[in-house]
Amino acid sequence: MKNKRIMYAVVFLFLVAVEVVIGVFVHDSFVRPYLGDVIIVIVLYALARIALPEKYPFMPLGIFVFSVLTEILQGFHIADILGVKNPVLRAIIGTSFDWKDIICYGAGCILLGIYEFASRKTKK
Repeated sequence: MKNKRIMYAVVFLFLVAVEVVIGVFVHDSFVRPYLGDVIIVIVLYALARIALPEKYPFMPLGIFVFSVLTEILQGFHIADILGVKNPVLRAIIGTSFDWKDIICYGAGCILLGIYEFASRKTKK
């Protein structure tokens, strides 16, 4: 159990570093806006799996629902409502709604679902 938590912590930290590099250094029309959104749901999954290392087959669905709700809150300008002025925190919270983000979250969660399914198959 401890080894799983450590593995997910390493994955989490690595992917957070990847997201930071993308956010700071990549200014293209594919990696930053699309691949970054696919990766962020995997970051959330790894974070959740640190606390819950056992298999939860519907965790990717929960991550997707959380991501969609967050995107909807961005559409209501939640950062402005909360009075967030810090640019880094505003970037983390997000400031605009985009359907394409939801599609990317869905793609990332489908990959997570495939991972969950495949890892359950190998355990049997």
